[in-house]
Amino acid sequence: MTSPADRKPIDVVRASLKKRYARERRFRFLGQLAVFSGVAFVGILFITIILNGYTAFEQTDIRMDVYFDEQMIDPQGTRDPQVLLQGDYAGLVKAALRKEFPEVRGRRDKRKLYRLISSGASSRLQQMVMDDPGLIGTTQSLWLVADDDVDMLVKGHIDRTLPESERRLNDKVVGWIEKLESEGRVEKRFNTTFFTAGDSREPEMAGIAGAAAGSFYTLLVTLLLSFPIGVAAAVYLEEFAPTNRLTDLIEVNINNLAAVPSIVFGLLGLAVFINFFGLPRSAPLVGGLVLTLMTLPTIIIASRAALKSVPPSIREAALGVGASKMQMVFHHVLPLAMPGMLTGTIIGMAQALGESAPLLMIGMVAFIVDIPGGPTDPSTVLPVQIYLWADSPERAFVEKTSAAIMVLLAFLMTMNALAVVLRKKFERRW
Repeated sequence: MTSPADRKPIDVVRASLKKRYARERRFRFLGQLAVFSGVAFVGILFITIILNGYTAFEQTDIRMDVYFDEQMIDPQGTRDPQVLLQGDYAGLVKAALRKEFPEVRGRRDKRKLYRLISSGASSRLQQMVMDDPGLIGTTQSLWLVADDDVDMLVKGHIDRTLPESERRLNDKVVGWIEKLESEGRVEKRFNTTFFTAGDSREPEMAGIAGAAAGSFYTLLVTLLLSFPIGVAAAVYLEEFAPTNRLTDLIEVNINNLAAVPSIVFGLLGLAVFINFFGLPRSAPLVGGLVLTLMTLPTIIIASRAALKSVPPSIREAALGVGASKMQMVFHHVLPLAMPGMLTGTIIGMAQALGESAPLLMIGMVAFIVDIPGGPTDPSTVLPVQIYLWADSPERAFVEKTSAAIMVLLAFLMTMNALAVVLRKKFERRW
């Protein structure tokens, strides 16, 4: 047996290399495993959201022959718009259901029968009469929105094979739905309501239009405030500010603010903008101000990095041909740094779009049906709308929640892709 003293140096080196290569292979395997695990978990998350939410883009409709009874809408025959608004349009739907199922007699059964059609269908009939009073006295074959439980049954989220005691709809209601299906009166159609309506207590009538409009106005206020302020602050700190303790303190605080939890900015907005300045609650204006405070550090840091990436030779050449410092910055340095600034701004806007905690603190969690018409109207935003729907007990809101998450993720990925495209298209490597 060879003793350690008799081993040749080359053998020692080879043994050392073998161990080092083995460590490298283990490290590479662990890195690959970590990447694969991360991609797998993200994939599982996306697949789960899509499987839960894709059905929300369809809505079950039931075709009914509705008679626009003049006695229920306009008994005096005046066709006065104020009278037409007060018509018993829910009664028209109930009468159509009674005509379709004349065998239903008991009060309890009738209540269950009336719940086949969404309570929001009466609003559609009202709007039709307001647009065309000539419909009064006629019978129209209309596709009306089904109730959320009926929608869940048709989509398969409620198992018809389960015992009656284990599902929300009893056998009698399921029999009515199957009768309508056999007659071709039940269809799944593209759910335009999801994209055009505001929030509602009824899942089948709820949409994201109000939250999307609120997010748009909130981000608009945020962009109009944070971009010029952030760029101006970055230009001053990087190009004009003297190097002293005050600027060092400002830089440290900007970096620290980028790591502050977002809910702290919500508390600040509640204390300053609402309680002190008296701005309206639940308004995109206040939400934009709060998100401006939150995104400013991100924009300032990204803008300063973009300014630092411009070579000093550009500055020296501009000053060498007689340009002032102001001309050097705004005519030469700033245009070259602008792509990086825009990238940082878009990333900051994407971060603001996904925030909910600071907006909860300023009251944007309120239940608001109307679609906002401006930055001062009460509204909510997409992340808060998702939070509200996720807390609702109805099964139909589960698919609405997942569908809203899909829309929000689509916006976020679009904004991040836009940032990448801008960086690739305008970035200059020196």
